[in-house]
Amino acid sequence: MSIFIITGISGSGKSVALHALEDAGFECVDNLPINLLTTLIDQLAPDKDYKIAIAIDARRGVSVQNLPAIIDRAKGLHEIHTIFLNASTEALVKRFSETRRRHPLSLNKLNHSVQSLEDAIDQERSLMAGVSENAHQIDTSNISSNTLRSWLLELVHEKKSDITVLFESFGFKNGVPHDADIVFDARCIPNPYYENALKHLTGNDQAVIDFLLLSEDFNKMFEDIHAFVKYWLPKYQKDGRSYLTVAVGCTGGQHRSVALVNKLYEAFKNNPEFADLASLKRHRDIVAIALNSV
Repeated sequence: MSIFIITGISGSGKSVALHALEDAGFECVDNLPINLLTTLIDQLAPDKDYKIAIAIDARRGVSVQNLPAIIDRAKGLHEIHTIFLNASTEALVKRFSETRRRHPLSLNKLNHSVQSLEDAIDQERSLMAGVSENAHQIDTSNISSNTLRSWLLELVHEKKSDITVLFESFGFKNGVPHDADIVFDARCIPNPYYENALKHLTGNDQAVIDFLLLSEDFNKMFEDIHAFVKYWLPKYQKDGRSYLTVAVGCTGGQHRSVALVNKLYEAFKNNPEFADLASLKRHRDIVAIALNSV
């Protein structure tokens, strides 16, 4: 069976994610209690071609902390992917305020009191800390619903591999992505933004690429990041990682980081040495529209 566990912080986009997988042909289950996960998997096991997406959150409290152990036991029999959605507290507060929905943990079950939205978010982050460790993390703070759907479909259709490496560009002015495992700062490279002919282009455009390739710093940074990831990747893989996100940032996430990520992605994708590697790329801030309807 192909099983996608959709989890993360409330308000970060789990409903959008579940609907995207439903459209991709998955059978979907929302808000499944943790103690029913093993039962559900066992019931569906005879149908080996089954594709299922299951959304799980922390609304039932500490039981969510059992999720990693349940997933580890099931991985020996099924193909399981865990996707952890996250967002900044500021973005979450804005979304709950706009939708006027109550946070699932707003009622403190320990003393039956109502707690503030910020306190509920903090409590949920604490409960979910162990769940996010070996999951593919997506920071939805500054992306649209359509972008999230697109990224999820990429994950669904990625080739099977022991580890997936995601190269992600971003702008420091919008914050470092929550899903980043390794972060590189490209702000020291000459900035195409200050060239009038390049200001309104991105690192996807050939004119910007040609400008950056003339920079010794750009080429040296590419070589250094490539060498770093190439050396450490097998060690992350040996450590049991399923996903590794390498984030490269510049000021606005439009030019330098985009070009570097594209070049890194192509270098690993087309290298026979990494033929068994699943690699993805994304550009977070080329389209920086808030995901407000989650």
